[in-house]
Amino acid sequence: MKLSHFNFDLPEELLAEHPAEHRDESRLMVLDRANQTIEHKMFKDVIDYFDEGDVMILNNTKVFPARLYGNKEKTGARIEVFLLRELNQDQRLWDVLVDPARKIRIGNKLYFGDDETLVAEVIDNTTSRGRTLRFLYDGSYNDFRNKLTELGETPLPKYIKREVEPEDEERYQTIYAAKEGAVAAPTAGLHFSKHLLKRLEIKGVERAEVTLHVGLGTFNPVEVEDLSKHKMDSEEIEIKQAAADIINNGIANKKRICAVGTTSMRTIESSVSSSGTLNPYTGWTNKFIFPPYDFSIANCMITNFHTPKSTLLMMISAFAGHDFMKEAYAEAIKEKYKFYSYGDAMLII
Repeated sequence: MKLSHFNFDLPEELLAEHPAEHRDESRLMVLDRANQTIEHKMFKDVIDYFDEGDVMILNNTKVFPARLYGNKEKTGARIEVFLLRELNQDQRLWDVLVDPARKIRIGNKLYFGDDETLVAEVIDNTTSRGRTLRFLYDGSYNDFRNKLTELGETPLPKYIKREVEPEDEERYQTIYAAKEGAVAAPTAGLHFSKHLLKRLEIKGVERAEVTLHVGLGTFNPVEVEDLSKHKMDSEEIEIKQAAADIINNGIANKKRICAVGTTSMRTIESSVSSSGTLNPYTGWTNKFIFPPYDFSIANCMITNFHTPKSTLLMMISAFAGHDFMKEAYAEAIKEKYKFYSYGDAMLII
């Protein structure tokens, strides 16, 4: 399929600027692939579609406060620094994005915080906006990471034009987030409340946690019409043996296996055995899923509503069927569902 097949007109007012008042009270569109039907529910109704022994696969990555603001030496110019990936813990090297990039060259120093106790030196140019920074800090590594957390802010997506608010620190994080490393939230999981997870547990729904540390590459625009020529950035993933066992037991018992979010789906589809089961794995994935594609593990999916021409939309179109997804998105726009990170959810069964 071509890039143009995934374009549509999305009214700007449907981009969600704030989360729902309560996590599990966002709206839920339910797509039944077998019957080609669409239902409108609340997210907490998702429990009605699962039975004992079914499996939910959750991405337990944790967002760190990746957006910093510093001042350039001499000029004092304000520079945004977006932390992407730690390259070397001992040397405190990080890949970052800087804005405005034209002002930042190798050898420049940036000062952070009112007391300027955190300093970074630019040691390499990686892309037009990308730089490698070496942070200069006298304290221990733990003190250094605490300083980054203290100075950083929740990295809300750029489409959200408002200032970061105190509630964002909690709401732009799943309640089961455990392993720090993501620069963006696995947003399908934002809809789960503690109460809903407990109800699912009582009902006997199994929970398998995997990890994919979401990078900004997930949201990079596709710039080629021929999708086979698009390259995804690599992201770090982990599937432990215990999670693989839960999922494989569900497959063996012909249960509903639900990937919560595109990140969970990419993770499990990156480590499939020749017999169609899930292998444990720790490493990296740059898997790009677009139609046509045969999924091996999950037979159910929870996801948010995605933006035009995004790789996320391409994946769910592969899962639900492209024509059915076009119909569902037209319905979502008509019914004023909210899109993107803080938006509403879709269950595909």
